[in-house]
Amino acid sequence: MKLRKVTVFATTALVLSLAATACGSSDKDDSGSDSSGSGKIKVGIKFDQPGLGLKQPDGTYAGFDVDVATYVAGQLGYKPSQIEWVETKSADRENALARGDVKFIAATYSINDERKKKVDFAGPYLLAHQDLLVKKDSTIAKATDLNGKNLCSVTGSTSAQNIKDTIAPKANLRENSGYSECIAALQSGAVDAVTTDDSILAGFAAQDKFKGQFKLAGLKLSNENYGIGVKKGDSATVTKINTALEKMVSSGAWETAVTKNFGPADYKNEPAPKIGDIVK
Repeated sequence: MKLRKVTVFATTALVLSLAATACGSSDKDDSGSDSSGSGKIKVGIKFDQPGLGLKQPDGTYAGFDVDVATYVAGQLGYKPSQIEWVETKSADRENALARGDVKFIAATYSINDERKKKVDFAGPYLLAHQDLLVKKDSTIAKATDLNGKNLCSVTGSTSAQNIKDTIAPKANLRENSGYSECIAALQSGAVDAVTTDDSILAGFAAQDKFKGQFKLAGLKLSNENYGIGVKKGDSATVTKINTALEKMVSSGAWETAVTKNFGPADYKNEPAPKIGDIVK
């Protein structure tokens, strides 16, 4: 009888131990969502792009990508307070999705064939064009004027390589981890131009501290269709996000976000692209 009691106690202790271990395991899945019931979702954005994705001094976030991501998250069932913003720089976006660091990414993420091999896209939700930002008194008027000039862009972006490969192969390319560094280099004279999407450049040019210093060259060097990046194979989330984007456009919320974020820079945006039309 004494042996039976010991066995029962030992079995009970083992069950309790296993239960405690299970409770101590991670409540996070590998998709950027929290399965613990706390209702959090991790969303990737840029932190250094005025007008698109910017972390402000008070710790809040603002920009068109932020507004789009907030709307999409809302349609997925998350309140703004349930969103955890994660900085995803250009060179690390594919890895962040593959690792499950975020559920989706809205970070001026241009859709192209190479990226579609690694991630899935919802959208597109904005058509931008590659352009140049130069000083107000610059004589650079076309992309070929960059030959022999110092050009800045961000590591992992398609813009700089487009210039080097097809337009101005003799441009001296400088790559930084963020656009803020490129803008600082342009302001100091270390570079002659910054290249990326016109939407990004317009956001910087519109900042109070830069007003009157820079101008857009007004070139349309490429078509950049911004998509929302999702982990490869997660077709269910892609479908849900496309539905959310369609509602954002039809409700007028998309146009409101465009005017709010790009209006101060007098940015001439293209009409909303067809959602679900994943272009090459």
